[in-house]
Amino acid sequence: MKLLLINANTTEAITDRLVEIARGLAPPGIAIQGATGRFGARYIASRASSAIAAHAALDAYAEHGAGADAVLIGCFGDPGLDALRELAPVPVLGLADASAAAAQGRRFGVVTGGAAWQPMLQEFFAGRGYAAQLAGIRTVAPTGGEIARDPEGALALLTESCRACVEQDGAEVVILGGAGLAGLAARIAIGVPVLCSVEIGIFAALAAMGQGGAGLMPHGAVETIGLSPALATRLSADSGP
Repeated sequence: MKLLLINANTTEAITDRLVEIARGLAPPGIAIQGATGRFGARYIASRASSAIAAHAALDAYAEHGAGADAVLIGCFGDPGLDALRELAPVPVLGLADASAAAAQGRRFGVVTGGAAWQPMLQEFFAGRGYAAQLAGIRTVAPTGGEIARDPEGALALLTESCRACVEQDGAEVVILGGAGLAGLAARIAIGVPVLCSVEIGIFAALAAMGQGGAGLMPHGAVETIGLSPALATRLSADSGP
C-alpha cells in the first residue's frame, strides 16, 4: 500500500523531513511517496500563498496520485483539503483537521509560527465545526520555515506559547501545528498533552488506508486553460473517481 504525502510548500527539505518521519512511523509494507509543490511559496505564511498552495496540492495529486491508497496534505491549514476530497477516490487527510479530531472533544489550543496564521486558522476550525472546542490560537514571530531552519532558537518561544494556551486560554491539549515544527512537541512539557500535527496526521492517514474516499467529483467535462496536463486530464470528463 502507498501513502502519498503532499507538501504544498515548495521547500524540498520539508518534504524530505515529512517522508523521513512517515517512514519511521509506518508499519512494514507501506510505501511513502513525497510530492513537493511545483510552484508557490517556499513556506505558506499568508492567505495568498495558502490559496496558491491549494492549487499546488491538486496539481501534485494529479501528477503523483496514481496507486495511492491515502493522501496526506503535509501543511497545517490543509490547503486544498475539500477540493482533493472531491477529486480523489481514496481518503484525503490534512494535518490541522486530523489534529483537531485527535483532541477527542477536549478543549484544544494551537501554537504555530507566523502571525498571519491566527485568523486563518480560527476560520478554518470554525468552518469545520470546532469553534466551541478551540481554546485559542497563539503564534510566535518566526514563521514555520524559519523554525524549521532553527528549531533550537524557537523552542523557548513555542514552550511559552503552549503554556499560555493552558494557563490563560484553558486548553486541555495543545497542538503544535506545522510541518516546520515537526519533532518539537516531544520536547515541550507543560502538564497537558502536546500533539505534533505531523505525527497525528501521519497516523490518521495510515489508519484510513484501504477505506474509500469521498470521490465527489461530478462526471462531465470541465473545460480548463493553462493547467498542467495531468491536472487538466484529471478534471476532464475522462477522469472519473
